[in-house]
Amino acid sequence: MNTNKISWQDRYHAPEVYCIKCEIIDKPGKLGEVVSAIGKAGVNIDTLDTIEVSKTHKVRNIRVFCKNKQQLSDTLSNINALDGVKVLDTIDEVVEIHNRGPIKTVSRVNINSITDLRMIYTPGVASICQKIEADPKTAWPLTGICDRVAIVTNGTAVLGLGDIGVLPSLPVMEGKAAIFAEFANISAVPVLIDTKDTDTLIDTVIRTAGSYGAIQLEDIAAPECFEIEKRLQDALDIPVMHDDQHGTATVALAALIGALKRTGRKPETTTVLILGAGAAGVAITKILLTYGIKDIVVYDSFGPIYRGRTEKMNQIKNELAEITNPNNVRLSLAEGFAGRDVFIGVSRPKTVTAEMVKSMAKDPIVFPMSNPVGEIDSLEALNAGAAIVADGRMLNNAQAYPGLFRGALDAHATDITPAMQLACAYKLAEKAIEPLLLPDMLDRGIHQEIADAVAETWRKEQQK
Repeated sequence: MNTNKISWQDRYHAPEVYCIKCEIIDKPGKLGEVVSAIGKAGVNIDTLDTIEVSKTHKVRNIRVFCKNKQQLSDTLSNINALDGVKVLDTIDEVVEIHNRGPIKTVSRVNINSITDLRMIYTPGVASICQKIEADPKTAWPLTGICDRVAIVTNGTAVLGLGDIGVLPSLPVMEGKAAIFAEFANISAVPVLIDTKDTDTLIDTVIRTAGSYGAIQLEDIAAPECFEIEKRLQDALDIPVMHDDQHGTATVALAALIGALKRTGRKPETTTVLILGAGAAGVAITKILLTYGIKDIVVYDSFGPIYRGRTEKMNQIKNELAEITNPNNVRLSLAEGFAGRDVFIGVSRPKTVTAEMVKSMAKDPIVFPMSNPVGEIDSLEALNAGAAIVADGRMLNNAQAYPGLFRGALDAHATDITPAMQLACAYKLAEKAIEPLLLPDMLDRGIHQEIADAVAETWRKEQQK
């Protein structure tokens, strides 16, 4: 078994990883006592390595996965209560991997001589500046903007953490930048804009956009994110994409394509209930409509969105009301599940019950995508009769956005269009191997295949 393809954090629902360094007296059964003590705390062990041996003791590193800090505390207490065992150190491996940040800038060329230095910098660089001054289009091949993306955030809607501000959001942006570098050979730069004023954020991005070949908007709260994306797309001649909208939507569609095929459904006759009318919910709705699904009912925390509703509506929801809910359904959430083929959740944890899933059509498809905890537990949904279940951990934006942006840059595109998103979704669905709905995101070749399909789609669109 290739353990590199197993997410132990997902399997154990334990996001925290620690290395516990223990000194254990070298007697038969003593290691078993340590393992049992860890198990009593409900903690899973990954690896157990001997790193030092003395006449009477062995020092071991034990790697464990914990759900929270309390579980770690219980584990350490259990171990320290044993005779002949002492905890020497505990290392938080998540902290370790983020020490000094996961990204850095490196030179693409070697500087081995003073001649190299003077070609890269002064005086040689002056001729390059003059070429760009004479023809700004030459900046694309003569600088790094052809491989550079800005990851822009104001920290108002970070992962499952909410409005935590720009500096606490930086590790997320650095993580995305590392993924860009690893899977798409893109130099991505976190850009933290400390403002909640829409005009200020937009103006800042416009004034700094010349350094980049594309802009990825990230973790910006709705409804402001819709206006920000649209105005930047109109103002700039480079791709601007809000990943929480379109990356999520692309991956959701890719998974749904395979799920519909495996349950014998066709898009035009499939009925969908989407819970959540924020950034992700709106984008998923629109891409499903583009794909050919006609009957979609979107629910927010106040009920279904329908034509004529006035409570807690805004421009975005009014637009949704016009393009969804063809039968103008006004049922409660529980009633709305009855007979539906597909449920997609991008709202809040634990908002869907087993009874709701049981009321759906035969062999329903259930995607509880709320992070870090889904609208319903995957196992609970399966036990309630769901034929296919995929949660937010399985449907990861990182399976889409590296290839989407790489393809857009390769084609020197000025936008990431719905057709390019569809091309990405189709390629992801094509490369999935049953029973999985999506391919292995660690497969770098698939990211390149997505990039090629996206670039080709842009070129074809320009020929029309």
